[in-house]
Parts: sequence; C-alpha cells; structure tokens
Amino acid sequence: MYLPFLLLLLTVAGAGAATPPNAYPCASAAANSYPFCNASLSFPARARALVSLLTLDEKIAQLSNTAAGVPRLGVPPYEWWSESLHGLADNGPGVNFSSGPVARATMFPQVILSAASFNRSLWRAVAEAVAVEARAMHNAGQAGLTYWAPNINVFRDPRWGRGQETPGEDPAVIAAYSVEYVKGFQGEYGDGKEGKMMLSACCKHYVAYDLEKWENFTRYTFNAKVNEQDFEDTYEPPFKSCIQEGRASCLMCSYNQVNGVPACARKDLLQKIRNEWGFQGYIVSDCDAVGIIREYQSYTSSDEDSVAIVLKAGMDINCGSFLVLRTKSALEKGKIQEEDINRALFNLFSVQLRLGLFDKASGNQWFTQLGPSNICTKEHRELATEAVRQGTVLLKNDNNFLPLKRSQVSHIAIIGPAASDAYIMGGDYTGVPCDPITFLKGMKAFVPQTTVAAGCKDVSCNSTEGFGEAIEAARRADIVVVIAGLNLTQETEDLDRVTLLLPGKQMDLVNSVASVTKKPIVLVITGGGPVDVSSAKHDPRIASILWIGYPGEVGGQVLPEIVFGEYNPGGKLPITWYPESFTAVPMTDMNMRADPSRGYPGRTYRFYTGDVIYGFGYGLSYSKYSYKIVQAPRTISLSHSSSPGLISRKPAYTRRDGLDYVQVEDITSCESLIFSVHISVSNDGAMDGSHAVLLFTRSKSIAPGFPLKQLVAFERVYAAAGRTTSVEITVDPCKLMSAANTEGRRVLLLGSHHLMVGDEEHEFVIA
Repeated sequence: MYLPFLLLLLTVAGAGAATPPNAYPCASAAANSYPFCNASLSFPARARALVSLLTLDEKIAQLSNTAAGVPRLGVPPYEWWSESLHGLADNGPGVNFSSGPVARATMFPQVILSAASFNRSLWRAVAEAVAVEARAMHNAGQAGLTYWAPNINVFRDPRWGRGQETPGEDPAVIAAYSVEYVKGFQGEYGDGKEGKMMLSACCKHYVAYDLEKWENFTRYTFNAKVNEQDFEDTYEPPFKSCIQEGRASCLMCSYNQVNGVPACARKDLLQKIRNEWGFQGYIVSDCDAVGIIREYQSYTSSDEDSVAIVLKAGMDINCGSFLVLRTKSALEKGKIQEEDINRALFNLFSVQLRLGLFDKASGNQWFTQLGPSNICTKEHRELATEAVRQGTVLLKNDNNFLPLKRSQVSHIAIIGPAASDAYIMGGDYTGVPCDPITFLKGMKAFVPQTTVAAGCKDVSCNSTEGFGEAIEAARRADIVVVIAGLNLTQETEDLDRVTLLLPGKQMDLVNSVASVTKKPIVLVITGGGPVDVSSAKHDPRIASILWIGYPGEVGGQVLPEIVFGEYNPGGKLPITWYPESFTAVPMTDMNMRADPSRGYPGRTYRFYTGDVIYGFGYGLSYSKYSYKIVQAPRTISLSHSSSPGLISRKPAYTRRDGLDYVQVEDITSCESLIFSVHISVSNDGAMDGSHAVLLFTRSKSIAPGFPLKQLVAFERVYAAAGRTTSVEITVDPCKLMSAANTEGRRVLLLGSHHLMVGDEEHEFVIA
C-alpha cells in the first residue's frame, strides 16, 4: 500500500493535521443553518446539499485520502486511511499511537491463522472486538472511522507475500470470512434503511491481485490475464459476498491490470458492483494506483487522461495526492466534467453521513461512549487467545508424542531465532500490542528451567555460527522445541518468496539439534505461507509439527498450553502446502485449472493435480474423531421440485462433453434446492476438544474444468471425550456446488455426486 512517491501524501491538506479525527462539523451552532446538517432530510439529500455548497477547488481537495477541510462551512479535514486487518495498525496515517491516551491495542492473530479455525462466530467476535477498539480510539481523537480491511484476495500462489493477510485459498471460505468481518466491524444500527454504521470496512484489493515482486514482475505493472471461467468462480466471488451479504461500504481497486486494463479503470467491473451487486459506498484506489497508470504502466498518454479514466470508471477517491494535483487540469482540458467530481463526492459524503460525522452531536449510541478503558481489555485478550488456540494446526504427532506431561518435564530448551522475538508474532499490518508474550516467556511459565538458544542470528539463517550453542542446549534438555519458519523478512507487502523451503540454513539447524536430543523434538512453524517441510514430516527424530502462523500478542501463552495439553488443537489448514517443485510454476500464470498439455498442475486444492506436503483442510488433534452422515437427501430433483417453474427455460439441461448440466441462471428458485446434512461427530479419544468439521462434494463424473472437489460447508464442533454430538449443516447447491464453464457462466452438474466428511461418503443424485 505504498510507493516511493507516496511522500506526496505529506504535502497535501497538511493544514488539517491539528484537527482531531473526531471533530463533528454540525455540532456547532453556526452550522445548524446548512441543509447537510438537517437530520430530517435523507442522507442522499444531505450529501447532494453539501456537494452543492462547495467551490471547485474545495471539491478537488476532497479527492485524497487526506481530505482537506472547508473552514467556511465548518467542515474539518478528514483522514480516510486507517488500518484494522487483525487489530488496529498505524500503517496508514489515520491511526496514531504516539500522541494521546491510547498507546497500544490488542494484536489478534494474523488472518490466515484465524481462518484455520473455520469458525464463523469467532471471526465475527474478533471483528467486533477490533471495532470496539477502533471506535474507542476514534473517540479519543487518535483514529478515523474508515478502515481498509479485510484483504479478501485468493491466496492463489504459495509464494505470495501477502497471502498471510487473507483467509486462504478457497473462495467460499474467503467469502464467508468477509461477511463476518464486515458485519461485525461496521456494526450497522437503526432501522437499516439508511445503513447507519459505527465504522466503515473495505473489501480489498479488487481484483486478481496476488503478486508483489516475482522475477521482473511487480504489482505496480503486472497484467493479470484471467479467463472468464476463473474470474467467475475464483477471483470475484469473495468480493460479491463482501458487498452483497456483508454490505461493505468501501471497495479498493488494486494496482495491477486485469486483462490489459488498470483495475481502477475497469468501468465494466466497477459499475457492475453498483448496478448488479447493489453496492452503496465509496471506491478508493490503492495508494497512488492512479499515478502509476501513466508513469509505470504507460496505459495513458497524460496524467489528465489517467484522472479521466478512473473517475469515469467509477472510482471516487485516490489514496495519495494525484487527483488533488491533476484533476483541475483534467477539467480545464475537457477530459472530465464537474459532474464526474460531484458523483465521487456524493459517494464519499454519503458514507460519512452514515457514520454520523454530520450529526449535530456525537450521539447517544453505545459506541460513542467508548474510550481508552475499552482497549486492551481482559475480554479482548481472551478472545485473541481463543483465536490462536482454535487456529493452530497440528500437522504431525508420531506415537501421540504430544501432549507432554508437565510432571515429566523438568528442563526444556527452545531453539530458534524467533524463540524470544515478540516482533515475529504479528505479521503484516500490526500495530503496537498491549502485552506481547514471547514463546520463551510463555514456556517459562510452564517449565521454569527453560533455556533458549537462537541457533541462527535471524530468520534468514545464513550462517551456522550459532549452531554449537543450540546443539549444547538441546543436548542438556529433557524436551526440545525448535521454532522455525518465516517472518516479514521473508514474506510481506512488496516481497514474495522465491522458495518454499525453510529459509537459509534453518533445516540444517533442525537436523543438527534433532541428532543430539534425548527424545524426538517438537517443530513449530511460524509464518503465513506454506513451507515444504517434507523432510521433517518423514523424519522419526521429529515427533510433532505444529503450525502457529503469526499468533499475535498471546502466541507465547498458547504454544505451551497446546504442547502440554491444556488445549486440544483442532485447526485445519486453509491453504495447500505445496512441495518446493511448485516454484517451477510461473507466479504470473493466473490459470486455476490444470493443463496437462503444457505440464501445468493447476492451483489450490480445487484444481491442483500434483503432490502435496499437507493438503487444504488437513489438521490433526489429540483426539481421534469419526463421522457418520446420519441424514442427507438421496435425490435433488429439478423437475419435481416443490417450487413450480424451477427451471425458467427449456430445455431444462444441456449436454456437453458427455455431461449433463443446468446453468444456474436458468434456475428460478435456487432456494428450493438447499438441503440439510445431519452429521454425527464422535470423539473417540480421551480428551475433550473442538475442531473444524469440513464437508466437501465431488462429482462422480470426471468433468473437465470442474473442481476435483470443493468445500460446501464447515462448522466448528465441540465434542467431549468418548461422546458423540451432532451437527446440522446447510448446503446451497447453486452457490457452492456449481462452477463456471469456459464462458464464465455458473453451471450445476447433474448426475451422481458425493458428500464427503473425513472418511465418510454419501452418494446422491441431482436430476
């Protein structure tokens, strides 16, 4: 979200810097006469009234994230850019930890780890907690009301440096996460007609953005060539759900081009979200994504043309100063009309009105009373802890090596450069945590005699210089835990990985330590992207492997809780862990489907045909769970549905390549096809636990271009040791069993399908 020339941000609208972000223009008596302060009028009428009162220069000054004030109307400056990906972060200028009563905020785990919980209610609760802290910080004058999260791009390539910010590789999971985040964060209230909200959330980055720097390609110039099939059933669905179901009030268009046109200039796409999806909000560019259209992409021949193409496409505001500096010239040269500016301002002011910025007082809603005491609370810390517990994934546990018994461990050694590093916990877009606990500190609370040795001076681990100390520490300890994996020197914004192996000599460190220990070791993997740990997977000297992602400020507390069995892990991987050989696949190839004719293996569990280290949805537990599909339909009938006229046109189905299917758009009542699946979940182990129950479907027919299988439902389920519980899961065939054909139209295969949960399968027919 930055470019070198973003320094221009500092030069625009700087005069408003002294105005607190919680200033309310209509609170003064002088403003009462203005119609935009008249609460009896509708929000659209008030927005149009405010636009009509502005001069041209005043209008243009609103087109930056650092919007200028209008002193003569009592309108203060406003900063649109605040960040809240997994807690409040000061990456953007809207959040300020350095001056004011709030110096820190709860650091929840990075999104990829929370996603591994597969728990919608947890996702909603975390978003609500972050929102409470955001609103409290706003009330204290240290943050705005508009936040640019969540990141809902598909984690398409395991090397992507920002995949950690996303909920993973499955479009349905990402869509579900986006809905929970936006609903929880925005906190809409009132009768719902005007969309009043506590805060504004932003779906980003639209669209097909998942490359930072790879070989000679960068996100600023990359042209994502996406076919209609992949666009329809992979790249676009999370954004559609975020807007239609989540009712997000912001959309961010990305740096990259999409099929030769800059994303922020794709009028067809930006208009579709308003006209077809019902979007009511503002569209912001990624930072200086407009300036690069000419300067880096050479798509336009002048800066004025760049201004024109994005405003006419439907973008409303530029992160950066480009529009503020170039829009007047574009108007004078006839590239745009003032109405193009007015349209953008109407969308911007409409969102501010929905946020209550033009209320005559801050209001008496519960959130206006929040303050510093509502930040870094015990409840939020416990929620962050629960998110790490539920998201952590047990990848290997030979001979039930874990959990350990505290009474049998008197001396433990923690090896690795991340063992005592609080910085590694956060991942991208991390603010100032309340009270971070390192792995070392957390382990000492369980085993007072805990020794530490870095082994490597940093995560890059380019030297064996510290191996001797680590080997000696490991030799003396009863139990050894090695912390390996990634941090932001390996994967982050503007930085993709070039390898899937552990960085540098980390694996050599693991092997050196494992060769001298009294017992097999525990390997803990940090980071967001998948790692090829195939050698550790098959090495008997490594008894257990845990993936803990970027666990936030409580990661050091949760790790020993899991190691010593105070918590039974039940997370599942939200992304495929590929072998190192996958790095031969060009990162620039946006095709999801496999193509054997050119040796292309496809991407994500839905289409990938190659070997895996650990698959999507994989995760062990200290308990063994078994499943039985107790109740599910044997037939889903289109022709004999209880809803007359289910198929809107004849023929009811089409035959191609020997397969029968129906186009989803021809089904007039998809709701009539929705069915329930009742599953019994038995905990056959000796420890209570919760885990993610994942229900997949696959077609019995081999259908070219269709997913090998796809997730159609998921639920977090608790089961006591030795007990059986039941869960009812709803399946929407039109939405989650369909896939796109080569023309980009959703189709539902007819014939036999299988429901799959664990080792259990149930065959049914769609006819």
